[in-house]
Amino acid sequence: MGIFPEFGAWINQNTQQPRKSENVESKKVSKMKPHEDRDDTKEQLKLWREAEKKKQWIDPSPKVKVEVVNELEWGYCHMKMEFELGLPPQAAYEMLTNPNNQSFTRIIKDHERLQNTSRKVTSKNDGKGQREDADKVLVWKFHKWSRNIPIRVRTVDPRKINVRYEIERNDMRFMEIFEGSFKVEPMYVDSKRLCKNMKPKSREEYKKCSGGQGKIASKVVVEQVFKPSFFFNLPPVSWYIRWLTVKTNKAVAKDFQIRAAVLRGR
Repeated sequence: MGIFPEFGAWINQNTQQPRKSENVESKKVSKMKPHEDRDDTKEQLKLWREAEKKKQWIDPSPKVKVEVVNELEWGYCHMKMEFELGLPPQAAYEMLTNPNNQSFTRIIKDHERLQNTSRKVTSKNDGKGQREDADKVLVWKFHKWSRNIPIRVRTVDPRKINVRYEIERNDMRFMEIFEGSFKVEPMYVDSKRLCKNMKPKSREEYKKCSGGQGKIASKVVVEQVFKPSFFFNLPPVSWYIRWLTVKTNKAVAKDFQIRAAVLRGR
């Protein structure tokens, strides 16, 4: 189970045909959050569903910036991507880490674009959340050509909603470096409308100034570095690898945004 168990049930109520990934070795995981956090997230989900009935929320397209840093290593690339999800942070975190093995991304050749394969707990729950490693497969596709990138996603600090990931090097042929992290930040999207001239700096301030009626969205910040392996690190092949890496990351982000819209009841 995830850090917000009710979210899995809410997903099943708002999707017509929930589909779980196949061949997944998983154990049910118990992550206890304070009672107040669970209640706040449940209230936020209700606010989002009610607001969606009146006016649809549109997530802007992901923003991506890529820098090639040949001074460090030839072909070494740094990518920063930001995208928004019209869901509260805990629900967005559940979607991104996918502890309940739901289907959130597009199906490509009978496989999800980002699919779970296994999960294991690496530290016990000390009341602040437990750390986990999750093995996933990221599918690259261009026309009829497709490749799988095996990656390991590691929960760094459940309290800060911070996650790291890296490739499984023994299974990778055309990428020497592929690693990064993402974090989820709250967005107080109704502050201008409900909080007048006040700019809330915390959830507590936002709840007070909005009378508990302000929705909280999520900003996801992805930091990634990658470097093609030797034979793929020469132009024009390296240009293609860079373009395809950015394209795939944006496609995954867009898949999450589409699924978030479905979960809001659209």
